[in-house]
Amino acid sequence: MNKNICRLAVIPARGGSKRLPNKNTLDFHGKPMIAWTIEAALNSLKFDKVLVSTDSIEIAEISKFYGAEVPFLRQSAADDFSTVSDATLLALEQGESYWKQRFDSIALLMANCPLRDVSDVVKHVEIFDSSETNFQISAFEYGFSNPWWACRLDEQMIPSPLFPEALKARSQDLDRLYCPTGAIWIANRDSFKKAGTFYGPRHTYCPISWQSGTDIDEYHDLELAKALMAQKLMETFR
Repeated sequence: MNKNICRLAVIPARGGSKRLPNKNTLDFHGKPMIAWTIEAALNSLKFDKVLVSTDSIEIAEISKFYGAEVPFLRQSAADDFSTVSDATLLALEQGESYWKQRFDSIALLMANCPLRDVSDVVKHVEIFDSSETNFQISAFEYGFSNPWWACRLDEQMIPSPLFPEALKARSQDLDRLYCPTGAIWIANRDSFKKAGTFYGPRHTYCPISWQSGTDIDEYHDLELAKALMAQKLMETFR
């Protein structure tokens, strides 16, 4: 770790998940889902503090068991309308007040991205440190599910293409498109506090594989992620 830089990792994990109830504590290959993110952050050795921001006593206890720091519960920003940036900003303020310590950068690692591993975290932190950006967001390149072909359907199931001109082009001639993922977001502390969001001025994307960047929000996401993790673990122990 660069001792000249004081880094905080925040893992937001509220207890009121609606689409996938108790998402953060669901069993995911033998561990609560949040444990995979905690371990990736800790084992990267890139952060001075790994803080879980939660309003749930159950999540707090599980997080402590796996090595994260949870010295306080989230005071607000735990409803259905607050953004993840709102929760992270509150965690930064609570953390600095509690530890009486000023951080230089803050990383957001969402608990519903359990396939993001140590190597992904190390890579993203090192790229951020070597760049001139104040905001960096992980993103994967679209593959076969190409948004250039996206359309809306009316009540008669008749499509209205979002990019009609793209339908006339060969797929290999279309520009590459990227999708942000909640795996690893990093920002300069002062810039983040000023902007109030990781999507601050001139934010950049940092490539990550679609597997590592998989977000789990629905049951079908969970089944896909479990299959991907099973394959990953099988390859690890070969």
